[in-house]
Amino acid sequence: MSTPTPRSSQNKLAAAQHTAALDRTLTYRLHQLHKLTDADSQSAYPEHTGLSMSDGRCLTTIGTFEPLSVKELAEKANLNKGQASRAAQALVDQGLVLKADHPGDGRGVVLTLTPAGRQVFKNAMAMVAQRNQQIFGCLTAQEQATLSAMFDRLIAHARPG
Repeated sequence: MSTPTPRSSQNKLAAAQHTAALDRTLTYRLHQLHKLTDADSQSAYPEHTGLSMSDGRCLTTIGTFEPLSVKELAEKANLNKGQASRAAQALVDQGLVLKADHPGDGRGVVLTLTPAGRQVFKNAMAMVAQRNQQIFGCLTAQEQATLSAMFDRLIAHARPG
């Protein structure tokens, strides 16, 4: 017959089980990976592009999906419209992005890269490829493809509507 476990031991055991469960959840682990990789990206963007990570990510989004509106930039870069507008204007002010009137919307604008922006975009994309290799290089090509497909499914599932 076992002896009853003191209350404090039961609480510690329950807390340990909850902690163990937390650190195995996908959301916790994605956040942890995000924080670990973002720290390096914070210094990589300025070093390779001369831009902050935020501006660099907006520039790569514009370069990948151009032409696009500020609203589309916000959606693609996962920003709110105010953040996207400020980032776009900062890139315009640096001569990297051209902001032109939207042909179908008198109030809207269309964002495209300038020739200088295209050069910075190439540098940024080379850095992104290098960062991805550093992060995911521990996986085989097949594992990377499987993980990529799983991310596509998870993102599609998480999107509203």
